[in-house]
This record gives sequence, structure tokens and C-alpha cells, in this order.
Amino acid sequence: MLTLLSNSIKSSDAINSLESAEKEAYYINEASAVQSPFIFLAASLLLLAFMVSFIKLPNILEKKEGECLGYGEALKHKILKMGAVGIFLYVGAEVAIGSYLVNYFIDMNMHLVIQSTPWMNNIAINILNTDLASLDKRAIVGAFVTFYWSGAMIGRFVGAYLTSKNNPSKVLGFFAIGALLVIIISMNTVGLLSMWSILAAGLFNSIMFPTIFTLSIQDIEELKPQASGILCTMIVGGAIIPPLYGFITDLSGFKAAMILLLACYGYIYYFAKSTSKNLA
Repeated sequence: MLTLLSNSIKSSDAINSLESAEKEAYYINEASAVQSPFIFLAASLLLLAFMVSFIKLPNILEKKEGECLGYGEALKHKILKMGAVGIFLYVGAEVAIGSYLVNYFIDMNMHLVIQSTPWMNNIAINILNTDLASLDKRAIVGAFVTFYWSGAMIGRFVGAYLTSKNNPSKVLGFFAIGALLVIIISMNTVGLLSMWSILAAGLFNSIMFPTIFTLSIQDIEELKPQASGILCTMIVGGAIIPPLYGFITDLSGFKAAMILLLACYGYIYYFAKSTSKNLA
């Protein structure tokens, strides 16, 4: 993250004032700032694809004669359709928050607040191993986005334990309420409280995908392959909700755009309540 955000970006006027050689060097430097991470990701995906190509997966479910196992048949199940919408909205909301955190924090001038708060600088040095004095404003706030994704990882372990001991639907509902609360707090506050509350959304996001997925296919049995395909396809919400969130932000600001996030998590809470009856 810091590799991408710590690069100093010049304005159009500053770039135009550069000599030809300096301008070319600047463009090369900007390109190289993002080149290595994406080359690494591409190489990792190619290696993973190569390894998977040698794995022979067992045929777990066999189609019986005269049995219809199409996607249309799977979509006749109400809970699956509700879960597909839930996955769409969850992935969209999670990606929207993560994608716009840096811009949201800069809009609130959080880089200035962070720089003037001693204990925030201590967190950067002692936990993030980052010296904020050497960074530009995007990198300063970007360093703290780490907590959003770290919260998702920590919450996954906590959530796995909770769902193993309690009704998964109730745990999902609790986490959806948590996400709603921290977003409402961030919408109605400023400064560090607004910043840390929206970062906490990562913690509540943690269990949503696997829990929604599992609840959606719990009563489908032989149609689980088709149902799984439908649910996996719905991660396309991550490509639709964020631009919509950005569009609303351009019209009315970040705080108002969070109403879209509330709608997403509100639906997930509704899904959790709807499925809890089946697991009671």
C-alpha cells in the first residue's frame, strides 16, 4: 500500500514546468512505483494457475437420470437469491470503503490531524514502522488504511470461533449491526473518531462473505455447484457499487454517500434475520 501511496504526485502545472528530460524521468518514476507490485501479483497468479492445473478434483455429486441441475433450478430457491444479492452488496460495500478511505480522510484533512497528534505518530512508528514526517498527505492517511484490512483478518478468526459456537445467522446479524453503527458514527463525526470508526468497518466485514455463502446453500444439496457458481459471480458488486458510491460522493460528499453503505449493510442484516428462522 505504501509503495503505491508514498509516491509524490506533481500537479499538471508542475509537470508542464519541467524540462523534457526531467518530465520523462518523472513519468518513468511514476510508472515504476506501481510496476513491481503488479508484476508480483501477476506472477503469483500464474504460479497458482499452474499448480491448480495438476490437481484432479473429485466428482462429489453425481447427476441422477432425469434430474435437472441447471442454474434456473437453483434460482428457484428464495434463500439462494437473497444470498446472491447479499454477496453483491457486501463485496460492493467492502470495496467501496477500502477504495475511498484515502480520499475520505484527505477530504477531512486527517493528514493534518494525524501529524499534530503525538499518539498517532507513535502508532505509525511503533506499529506500522512508518515515519510520517517523510511522507506526503496521501501516504500519511494511507498508512492507517492498514488497520481496515487488518481488522478484516483479525475479525475472521474471531468470527470463525463465534459461528462455531453460535447460530451463524445471529452472528452475521450482530456483525451487520456493528458495521451499520460504525458507519453512522463516521457519518456524524469528524476527526479521529470519524476516522477510527470507519476503519472498524473492516472488523465487521470479516465474516460476511463466508457466512452469507454458507447460509445461502444450506438447503440446496445436489444444486450446490450451481448455487456456488451464482454466488461467486455476484462478487461483481465490487465493480458496480464503488463507482456508484463515487458518483454520489461527487454530487453530495462522502458523508452523504455513506447512505448507500447503510443500505447495503441493512440488507445483510435483513438476510441474517430471514435465515435465522431456518437455523433456530
